[in-house]
Amino acid sequence: MQFSHVYEGLDIITNKVSAQEQRICQHHMISFVDPLVTNYTVVDFRNKATIYLLETKFLLSWEEPIITLSLCSGKFLLIPRSLQVFEETGISHSEFLHQQHAEEGGGPLGGPLKFPNPCILWLYADQTVLDERLDKRVDDMLTAGLLEELRDFHRRYNQKNISENCQDYQHGIFQSIGFKEFHEYLITEGKCTPETSNQLLKKGIEALKQVTKRYARKQNRWVKNRFLSRPGPSVPPVYGLEVSDISKWKESVLEPALDIVQSFIQGHKPAVAPMKMPFNETENKRSYHMCDLCDRIIIGDREWTAHIKSKSHLHQLKKRRRLDSDAVNTTEGQSISPDCDKEFKEKGFSQQHDEELKSSI
Repeated sequence: MQFSHVYEGLDIITNKVSAQEQRICQHHMISFVDPLVTNYTVVDFRNKATIYLLETKFLLSWEEPIITLSLCSGKFLLIPRSLQVFEETGISHSEFLHQQHAEEGGGPLGGPLKFPNPCILWLYADQTVLDERLDKRVDDMLTAGLLEELRDFHRRYNQKNISENCQDYQHGIFQSIGFKEFHEYLITEGKCTPETSNQLLKKGIEALKQVTKRYARKQNRWVKNRFLSRPGPSVPPVYGLEVSDISKWKESVLEPALDIVQSFIQGHKPAVAPMKMPFNETENKRSYHMCDLCDRIIIGDREWTAHIKSKSHLHQLKKRRRLDSDAVNTTEGQSISPDCDKEFKEKGFSQQHDEELKSSI
């Protein structure tokens, strides 16, 4: 499920579960937020989702909050999950999470794996094949009525914002892939020549295809970085299943997947080896690195290399250099002798006096 699925509208462009699919399997938390709401966050979603997940209510007084969430109004909201943790364990949610991270197999991302012997099946395709499929997906969306959906949504929700010059494509459903790419086409439709409108439409379609393929590449990089390049101490083995040729789905995907899962269920080692990224054998996976800038402890040479190249670390480095530069300039300014300072003031006064004389002539 994507973040955009919580908003009403744009069912085609956001690839929501169809009404037919929902009749087969009921879905919750879809299409319930007004598209004009731009400050709906994952915290809001989490708090509402717990209503569906919790079967028991836990009552605690407001004087004894376990974990609280600060709201814009300055009030506090008790989180049902935190209450559940306290009821079952007798400790606060934050302490419970801290203990999980410290357990064997735990780490910065969380505690140890819930199940003892899991695995990951990653379906991947050749990049050229994947690009062709993504292009076809956009074409299928157009056939399914994408343009009509965009026009209707633009007329109901976005046209007024544009007329008031307050359109925002950085928040809420308006940042969804596919809507902002057709901005020029939507605001000029009926106001320009058919040739120009057609060119803008083609431009929007091409932009949608490009951003979709770019997003797919980003997802692939995330999988490789998270599970293959520097997986951490508790990442399950990843088994790749090639899906480039759909005609070979049974022998290339279905049967190997069933064999792998069956091996894990029976406690056997699968016949195929898990995927691994090339790595330097001299790397120390247990090396200890302390980043004073970020106030973080990094374990492992590869993790350390990734950290010092990360945006957060570079931001802290830039901030530190700026502070050091300001401190040096301040020190140099304070080190000027009283005689020099007097001389500068006299020169400044003389220059100011000359300018006043010139302006009075």
